[in-house]
Amino acid sequence: MRFQSNYDLFPQIHVDSDETAYARAGWEAIVEELRAAVRARGADKTVLCVDCYHGVWEKETLAALTALLRPDAVFCASDAQVSKEKALDMLRYNITDDRVFGVMSHHRLADFFEPQKTEALRGAIARARGLVLVFGVGAAHLCPPDILVYADMARWEIQLRFRSGRLANWLDDNFEEDTLRKYKRAFFIDWRVLDRHKRDLFARMDYVLDTNDETRPKLMTGAAFRRGLDIAVTRPFRVKPYFDPGVWGGQWMKEKFGLPRDAKNYAWSFDCVPEENSLLLEIGGIVLEIPAIDLVFYHPRELLGDKTHARFGAEFPIRFDLLDTMGGGNLSLQVHPLTEYIQDRFGMHYTQDESYYLLDAGENTRVYLGCKNGTEREALENALSESQITGQFDAERFVNAIPAHKHDHFLIPGGTVHCSGKNCMVLEISATPYIFTFKLWDWGRLGLDGRPRPIHLEHGMNNIQLNRDTDWVMKNLVNRVETLHADAHVTEERTGLHEREFIETRRHWFDAPVAHDTRDNLNVLNLVEGQEALVESPTGAFAPFPVHYAETFILPAAVGPYTIRPLKYGEIRKMATIKAYVRV
Repeated sequence: MRFQSNYDLFPQIHVDSDETAYARAGWEAIVEELRAAVRARGADKTVLCVDCYHGVWEKETLAALTALLRPDAVFCASDAQVSKEKALDMLRYNITDDRVFGVMSHHRLADFFEPQKTEALRGAIARARGLVLVFGVGAAHLCPPDILVYADMARWEIQLRFRSGRLANWLDDNFEEDTLRKYKRAFFIDWRVLDRHKRDLFARMDYVLDTNDETRPKLMTGAAFRRGLDIAVTRPFRVKPYFDPGVWGGQWMKEKFGLPRDAKNYAWSFDCVPEENSLLLEIGGIVLEIPAIDLVFYHPRELLGDKTHARFGAEFPIRFDLLDTMGGGNLSLQVHPLTEYIQDRFGMHYTQDESYYLLDAGENTRVYLGCKNGTEREALENALSESQITGQFDAERFVNAIPAHKHDHFLIPGGTVHCSGKNCMVLEISATPYIFTFKLWDWGRLGLDGRPRPIHLEHGMNNIQLNRDTDWVMKNLVNRVETLHADAHVTEERTGLHEREFIETRRHWFDAPVAHDTRDNLNVLNLVEGQEALVESPTGAFAPFPVHYAETFILPAAVGPYTIRPLKYGEIRKMATIKAYVRV
């Protein structure tokens, strides 16, 4: 690449401020706003409920509120919740003994409150007078609030707090437990339960509290929160990306995106995983961070389209992320589950099909994909089992090592053994469910935590499709490019995915405006060639939206027609986007 990308690390959605939609920053301003809301009621008693997503620093937040608000009575939701021992007993089936994989929970918030304690606390709240503060995870379960504040929390920040050792799982004190186990429990249990509760509160939230930055909390009105989500589904937007190091991580993103130089490497960039990314809402010069999944929950049909919503519900089914091995190492040799396996073992209703699109590639770069012709199951399984003892495995004896070049597209339906080799810059286009990666071989490495990375050989062997051999892979999974339209300025190509995968991808090469239409279907795109382009509405429905090289951007289904054009005409080389959407 001849230039450094203007990749925007902090994309924002602007929300107009007025008398109902506004924000405050800092505890003093926040508490003054809450006092004003209490005074405006003109009542002898006000129940101020501050419900929290798990991950908020509850002790510090409660201390700040009580010190400045000086309520007449304070009640904590934790006083009515079940004990750690009872919670563990309830959740044993879902937690599992595995370090990485659990089973999806269908519990409701009320399941974790003791009935007698709950009734006693509700009675005490009803008898209290003056300003009554009810606080904590599930606080709104205890009473009908007069003023409801919801303290939300970004998933990536929760993960960082897990890693710091300062945060345990909800209803536990496992501060020092392995981070992978904490993340697993959060994904399969904590977040499922709390998301169900939060979704019931959206329309009732008077305020949303952002404490992702513990030094500068921020508060916005519920009207501003909902307006921000209303705006997001009418125009292009980006989520806030995050970056993480890894044992195989490279240097490409550090150099091209202007990331901090003191990091050893960056292995991943997650720039379109609303399950874990955030949205940044700018209101009157104050920028608040909320989980992007809130948008999926609040406007699923407008975001996904009617048919995609009918198929997936309030889930964002397409994931774009970046895998950087430039100057790094091979990813682990791995396989993803078949649909029936992920349903039967983990309670998920669709699997992690994916593909590798090569944004960039070094010399002698390879992608490992599919088994070699004639591979026998027993020989492969024995060799992988022995590798756990000897630390040696001849991957190229069993797996195809296919030369890879910039703009190649490799399709990877579940059940296909694969991994990216070193010196690749991969745009991974995949289905979204969790991290269902069954590692088979990790090149004898330890993780960044100094521990062996989890290997799931039994799961892997239960899913590897040996008939996806050399001949089949080269015919079905490598550069399945079909030209659909070509003229002097625009070429449209179909690049996949495989017929077993529900995602369709289209690549456009262009040096003039390209007409697109969501057709009531979610579109996710990345600018894979060129420095900068503009996304525009033919009817002026939204302001021109600039996108930069390697940025992923989302066009909600409700947008309809849109165009993408070079920021400057007369580019020597054509630009390119890759677009993904659900086949319906």
